[in-house]
Amino acid sequence: MSFYVNDDYLYCDGLKIKDIQEQVPHSPFYLYSLDQITANYTAYETALEGLESIIGYAIKANNNLAILRHLRKLGSGAVLVSGNELRIAMAAGFDPEQMLLNGNGKTHPELILAARHGVMINVDSEFDFEHIQQAARVAEKTVNVLIRINPDVDPQVHHYVSTGIKNSKFGIRNERLHWFLDRINDDSRLNLVGVHCHLGSTIKKTSIFRDATELMMEFIDEIRSQGFEVKYLNIGGGLGIDYERTGEAIPSPADLIDSIRDLLTSDVGLIIEPGRSIIGNTAAFVNRVVGVKTNGNKNFIVTDGSMAELIRPSLYDTYQHIDFIEPVDAEIEAYDVVGPVCESADFLGKDRSLSTPHEGAGLVVYDAGAYCYAMSSNYNLKMRPPEYLVDGENLVEIRRAENLEDYMRLFETTQ
Repeated sequence: MSFYVNDDYLYCDGLKIKDIQEQVPHSPFYLYSLDQITANYTAYETALEGLESIIGYAIKANNNLAILRHLRKLGSGAVLVSGNELRIAMAAGFDPEQMLLNGNGKTHPELILAARHGVMINVDSEFDFEHIQQAARVAEKTVNVLIRINPDVDPQVHHYVSTGIKNSKFGIRNERLHWFLDRINDDSRLNLVGVHCHLGSTIKKTSIFRDATELMMEFIDEIRSQGFEVKYLNIGGGLGIDYERTGEAIPSPADLIDSIRDLLTSDVGLIIEPGRSIIGNTAAFVNRVVGVKTNGNKNFIVTDGSMAELIRPSLYDTYQHIDFIEPVDAEIEAYDVVGPVCESADFLGKDRSLSTPHEGAGLVVYDAGAYCYAMSSNYNLKMRPPEYLVDGENLVEIRRAENLEDYMRLFETTQ
């Protein structure tokens, strides 16, 4: 792992994080390991050897341009859920033919942009299909489409991140499949290249992917029986990571691919959409302790980081491991680690057994690479923090700190 303890100090690859904290002018900040990003991507690349495949990194997980450029150089494709994600993918140099636009509410401008650039598009509903038809006509392009099917497999995850069950807002009604096939067949500007499913996020059992793949291969057989040459099966992303840091056996990319490899035929290419499992464990959110307090019943460590910079624990009521970056030799107590935002929901962790820290002590939230900075906000007029990347023994700023002047410019007018 790229984050490790040596002589009671936490390191990221070759750099002591306490030294970084004292060097950089802003707190809190996000800190990434380039080596870990590379290792995580390579694990998928190795797992997929022998299969025609596209590794479509899910840009929604983390959209930092420097990270996107690095993944593109490694050979990654891109999975998009908005027009702006398409634009940043283009800026990062991704091949449009290795991109896929997902979403249950894609707008006309987003669809036209995707059509003009030759990006594959997922069909999610009847109205979405009609909008894709219109975009193809406006762009005067043939559009490669996939149909998003819900295999109704329970991913056994938080209901907010379960996306492949029958009651999900995503995907077509499966009993309407032939309605879509007939209309695709009648439209010369639409080319059906695959089927897609996405079960959810933080999945920890490969049997869930296998169950879905069995069902999806049956759909492919049914579609091919209607004369379509289906090229791709897209099984989505969703592989979990060890947020709890208990040593739990989390499936690896190789475990996932090996669990379905025997179900795939040689004439079906595989698209996979990893986000969290590529970027999640590559970063830590680095804070300073503002102070320690008690209300007589509960103890609190108050940090300068908050739900504005990292909302995932309070949004999903989920666990991310927290520890100090330096020696803190004091009595251990149960603490809620909270921020300065004016909300009782503002916490980074609850009931954590931690040594009582001194003011200014450095503290990290681990596994903060995915859905952390990407979901940050300006609530309470907190400014989004900077992001830094450790490349061996070099520290690189990959996003500067937002400031109030940046924010105030949004209100400028031409008057």
